[in-house]
Amino acid sequence: MVGAGTAARHPPRCVPPGRGAAAVRDDRPRSAALRAVSDLHVRFADNRRIVEDLRPEHPDDWLIVAGDVGEFVEDITWALGLLRERFAQVVWAPGNHELWTPPDDPVRLRGAHRYDHLVRLCRELGVHTPEDPYPVWRGAGGPVAVAPLFVLYDYTFRVPAAHTKEQSLAYAEEAGVVCSDEFLLHPDPYPSREAWCAARVAATEARLAALPDDLDTVLVNHFPLIREPTQVLRFPEFAQWCGTSATDRWPVRYRAAEVVYGHLHIPRLLHKDGVPHREVSLGYPREWRQRPGTPGRPVRILTERTAPPRDGAAAAGSGPDDAQGRRGLR
Repeated sequence: MVGAGTAARHPPRCVPPGRGAAAVRDDRPRSAALRAVSDLHVRFADNRRIVEDLRPEHPDDWLIVAGDVGEFVEDITWALGLLRERFAQVVWAPGNHELWTPPDDPVRLRGAHRYDHLVRLCRELGVHTPEDPYPVWRGAGGPVAVAPLFVLYDYTFRVPAAHTKEQSLAYAEEAGVVCSDEFLLHPDPYPSREAWCAARVAATEARLAALPDDLDTVLVNHFPLIREPTQVLRFPEFAQWCGTSATDRWPVRYRAAEVVYGHLHIPRLLHKDGVPHREVSLGYPREWRQRPGTPGRPVRILTERTAPPRDGAAAAGSGPDDAQGRRGLR
């Protein structure tokens, strides 16, 4: 696909009588940008209002939405449809919350069937999904293939003292950390979430390997592709629900100019093997209210294509409410 083209020209501003042209300041961006956000969780009224106010800074901006728009199909469709009306392109990768089957959602589909249903809805909206050809961004920092991924987790980010999934889950249960996925994210028709993850890893590797060798990528996955981002979790036992060791070399192997992820609700930037990994979540109101800046403002991606890399300090955070210090659903 063809990405953003030449920036649209803006009509000149009118200068009020009696004022010189120097008095007029135009703060609009001069070029389009690739931007990203995740974990919008629009079931929260305050988050929904943020999405209602979310607009591009340039008419040719693209928006990456790296999962956890919401849990209810109606909410997901509303949010992605609204954003697609405003941004030149929208690229979506599913989070675990989209794959839940909440007991009060009228859409009762589970597992892969629910995912397939969301893909169909996104296509109707004109939103790119992991099942579509990867669009090529040709604006600032490009060209890059923007690759939305759907790779789950397989419990390999387990508690260090554990040698098996069962041991790691037992440690988590003793610590009072149980992810809501265990009750709401069904792997149908696969026998387990890790089996579904293995199938997704194999399918995704084949697609990434088929990309031209001279085309860099932006890899977009709800879960981090490497384990390092989980090292700042307040509840380290939650890491086993945060990714798979099978993707650790993907950023280098598939020429990632940047990796975009969410899930942890800890916005930060870190580097591994020279590749920037950027967490872009909004999170829950109790989390974003404690942070400086405008909540929900999409992060500009590919800034390091023209600037030297600089490690950012990790922001304090506890991780998403999926990992509470008790059993139960949030």
